[in-house]
Amino acid sequence: MSTFPQTRTFESVTIILPVINETFSLRQTIEILEAENGDVIKEYIIVVSPQKTIPASIEVCNCLLEGMPDKVVVLRQQRPFLGGACMDAFDKATGSHLIMMASDLETDPRQVKNMIALARKYPDRIVLNSRWIREGRFIGYNKAKLVMNFFFQTFFAILFNFACTDFTYAFRVCPTALMQAINWEELKHPFLLESLVKPLRLKVQTVEIPAVWRPRQEGKSQNTFLGNFPYLAVGIRVRFMFPARILKEPN
Repeated sequence: MSTFPQTRTFESVTIILPVINETFSLRQTIEILEAENGDVIKEYIIVVSPQKTIPASIEVCNCLLEGMPDKVVVLRQQRPFLGGACMDAFDKATGSHLIMMASDLETDPRQVKNMIALARKYPDRIVLNSRWIREGRFIGYNKAKLVMNFFFQTFFAILFNFACTDFTYAFRVCPTALMQAINWEELKHPFLLESLVKPLRLKVQTVEIPAVWRPRQEGKSQNTFLGNFPYLAVGIRVRFMFPARILKEPN
């Protein structure tokens, strides 16, 4: 059976930032990350869509690249949608670990230092941000979506028989070798669930840290309310997938 390389130490981190219509929030995200974690951030992979990323965002990306040419990579995605952007970035990541983030400040860049501290302690695990454990919370979240979110978290915890409280908030630290070894399939937003449950099927352990969710400060979400329901199908399909099918074929 195929296996994936084990990660024994934390050495550096790759930050993955898909960009569609973000400008000042992207710049602020990187400024905070660099000020608080610059010594361990190996690279920022900013993923842009040739079809969807607006010119103002492209201009900011180019300015960041010009200012930090040794750290910033502007990657034109080849696969479509959010999942495709993340997959393309996984292939390029060179840090021992990677962090998927939003570039609209919906994922708090000041939380990253706490995530990295746990990744140093547990380099072989996935560090999860949870909005549902003690000290975590939602601010400004739609009430109907909050009820649905709670249902999803409960459903997936039962389905996978795993003590995780936030399966769908994809603000995580993951070992790069693990993420590069998995055969990813979901191109749209359900990839955010797939990117956790496939490692769980491989018996990768997790550790949770409380997170506070706030609405994005710029731009418009590319996800729709109805776009949340395919998450259920993805979770069920992966739950009954043979672990050997989750990993890429060995070269």
